[in-house]
Parts: sequence; structure tokens; C-alpha cells
Amino acid sequence: MGEILMIMLAAVLTENFIFSKFLGICPFLGVSDKPSTALGMGMAVTFVMTLSSAVTWAVYYFVLLPFGLEYLKTIAFILIIAALVQIIEMFMKKYFKALYEALGIFLPLITTNCAVLGAALINIDSGYNLISAVVYGMFSAIGFTFAIVIFAGVREKVMFASPPAIFKGVPIALVSAGLLAMAFAGFQGIEIG
Repeated sequence: MGEILMIMLAAVLTENFIFSKFLGICPFLGVSDKPSTALGMGMAVTFVMTLSSAVTWAVYYFVLLPFGLEYLKTIAFILIIAALVQIIEMFMKKYFKALYEALGIFLPLITTNCAVLGAALINIDSGYNLISAVVYGMFSAIGFTFAIVIFAGVREKVMFASPPAIFKGVPIALVSAGLLAMAFAGFQGIEIG
């Protein structure tokens, strides 16, 4: 149980995919205009990352490894992630039309979101068992969601500020992201394990 708790804390805080590993930056910057949209994207990423962690782990250990095809893991994982994203995209289009339209092009981009692929590869490289892999995938996605929602809130507040003209738009968003990353770097000193 202690190992699972360490994986959970590390995935959300000390090894946050956005602020520590710098994975998943495209949707982080692209969908973080409103907290509601950011939360929707985070929930979609959480679903895909959690499910893909389980499926990729099983495919690796029950298909690729026994047949000596480990070198195909990246291609296989990308195909699995793409299939899962297609399923969630069809589901959201049917049942959550407004969120589907708000996410726009960023929903299909989950397929190429390096955070999702990164979680699957880290699970294998770390030698996690199935439960640890699923926990790592889920809490990495929760950390991703946490980061993107916080950043959306910051961006919403910055819209009402009056930064110098040179900082308006993307520059102030990047400065804000840098400040948040520095704040999360403070968790690096926490000894987990």
C-alpha cells in the first residue's frame, strides 16, 4: 500500500507531467482558456490515460514480450491510444456535444499527446505491475488535470489584468506557466519513498 501511495503522490506533485516532465504542453496551452474546458479536457485525458495504461501493460506483457516483439511497443501503444481516443471522441460527440465542440481539434490531439504515450512507456520502463501501472496512469492524468485547471484559472484572472503591451496574449501565458512550474518545483524537495 505504501508503494501505491508513493506512486500517487509522485505522479501528481513531484513528477507532474506538465510542470516536471514537460509532457502534454500542447493541450495545456491550447485548452486552458476557461476552467470548464480545461476540466473537460483533463477528464478526457484521465479516461484515456488510465485505460491506456491498463491496455498497453496487458498488450506488452501478454503479446509483445512473449513473442519477442518488445521493439514494437511504441507503435503498438500509439495504435491503442488512437483507438481509445476515437472511442471517447464518439462518446463525447453524442452525449456531451458542447464540450466536444469546445475542445475542438484538441480532443483528437490526445492521440498524439506525449503525456499519454509517456505514461504507458514509463509504466513499462519502471517495471510496474498492472495495479501500479493503472494507478500511475490515473494519477499522472489527475496531475495533468490539476495543472491544466489551475493554469486556466490563472489565465482567466490574467485576462482582467493590464500587463504591458509586449506581454499581452501568449507571452503572459508563458510567463504564468513558468511561474506555476517554479511553484511545482518546490515539491521536488519532498522525499517520497
